[in-house]
Order: sequence, then C-alpha cells, then structure tokens
Amino acid sequence: MGFLDRRGERPQGQPGQAGPAQPGESASVAAPYHAGSLEGLPESGRERLERMRQDIARGFFTSDLSVNEFLLVKEAGFEPLGLVLGSSIYHIGFQQAAWNQNMEMRVLTQAMYHARELAMTRMEEEADQLGADGIVGVRLTIGRYDWGADMAEFIAVGTAVRHAGGELQRAPSGRPFTSDLSGQDFSTLLRAGYRPVGLVMGNCVYHVARQGMMQSMRNIGRNVEMTNFTQALYDARELAMSRMQSEAESVQAEGLVGVRLNQASHGWGSHVIEFMAIATAVIATKADHTIERPALVLPLTG
Repeated sequence: MGFLDRRGERPQGQPGQAGPAQPGESASVAAPYHAGSLEGLPESGRERLERMRQDIARGFFTSDLSVNEFLLVKEAGFEPLGLVLGSSIYHIGFQQAAWNQNMEMRVLTQAMYHARELAMTRMEEEADQLGADGIVGVRLTIGRYDWGADMAEFIAVGTAVRHAGGELQRAPSGRPFTSDLSGQDFSTLLRAGYRPVGLVMGNCVYHVARQGMMQSMRNIGRNVEMTNFTQALYDARELAMSRMQSEAESVQAEGLVGVRLNQASHGWGSHVIEFMAIATAVIATKADHTIERPALVLPLTG
C-alpha cells in the first residue's frame, strides 16, 4: 500500500498509491517513537511534565483510575506515576468514490490511522519522560470543532505506571507498553502469568455502494438478503481485523485480549464508514497459568 507499518518499515510501493487492499496488509503511517523526545509537545506540556517529575519525586501522582483500579494496580506491583496524554489535530483529505462501487477509501484510512498513531506516540513519549514502564487504561477519542469541518482532534490518554520492584516491564521494542484494559483486568492478567506489550489497532474506511433503482424496486415487500451491503461490511471488518493482527505480530505478541470492533461515519455521509479493531497484545511471563477461583462478594447496601 505504500504505508508504514507500526515498526516504521515501508512496504514496496509509493505513498498514497491506490489499489486493491489485501487482508493483513498494513494501512498505517506509523509515527516513529524516540525515547526522551519532546517533539510536538508545546511549552505548556513540557512544563507540566517537569512538575509531574517533581511530584513523583515527593511521592505524589495523578491518575484517572477508579479507587478499585488504583488499589488492584498497586496490588499487582505497579505504582501509578501520572496522567499522560497525546494529541494530534489532523486535516483529513478527500477521496472520491463511485456511487455504485464497494471500495476502501485508502486516503481516509491512512489519515485516520496516522492521526491516532501520532497521538499514541506522543502519549508514550510523555510516559517515557516520567520513567514509566507502561500506560494502563488507555482511551482513544476523536473530537470535531466548528472551526474546521475537515479537521479532527485525536486524543490518547492513560495512566503511566512503573513496576514497584524495578523490573523492566516495557515492550520488546523498548517502548512503554500500552493497554486499554481496566485496572481489574490488568491485575488479573498479571496474576495469570501474562503481561501487555502494546495496544494494537487496525482500521479501514470503506465506501458502501448504493443500490440501483431497479434492484430496490424488485426488493419491495420481499424478505431478501442485501448481499452487496453484507459483502461490503464483511470485507471492511476483515481488513481492519487482519491489520490489527499484523500489528500484534510486529510487536512479538502471543495473542490479543479485549478485542473491540467499532464503526463510525465521522461526518462523511451514510455510505462511508470507518471500521476499527483494537485490542491489547499480550505475552506470557511464566509457563504455569494458574487462574484464581472467583471470590463470592455480597453487597452491604440494601
């Protein structure tokens, strides 16, 4: 496709080159990660990180974890350091699609992935500045503003954590690990002998062809599968999921947990939809995976 995968390697082809997408083919332009980098961070953000480092030195932290999540993360051997975030306001380009053709909107796919990856990378670089091993409870959001119809802000936010025992828990690539698991799921995963290595994702922006007038008339009053629509949505989801799996393989993961499939139009119209697959990639930390028995908990409230 001429896009970058998350390892920063460019497949054969030219940037922006259109063509039929293949399952597993990367649809990304990955933002390069540089340990210690503050590129793209405004002066106010750098001042905030400096204050956070001073806070950490005196034992103070910030977090968006709930009380239960905070206590379970601590019990699992990790110390919350601070709330980290990354942001990218991105102008999304234009691509024309034939009204009667199912096709991937490659320009839009690339833009949506690259913007999220910029936000994710900046969040990871903030965590690196705090000496974190990883980031838990990561949330990815998209915001739009009246002053830019073709622009969107992509935000990644999570709580940076560090192993209390000083064990290095980063991803094999050296980046801080990222995970969208809750504090409860993160703790359970660690106790069962696994740990996260990264939040991986795959996306596909797809144009769903419109139905012809004659076919619409033939379907009036009938129970019939809309095969054109079925195939389009199936293909789009398959592309997003295969790209997510390819990204997981690139970070040397053994599997994925907490897979979510999301879809949204983002204002492009009813026939252009983005499908996004996102999950936490994990690796085993021990051969014996003992699963604790659930404990019975009774509420004390009426």
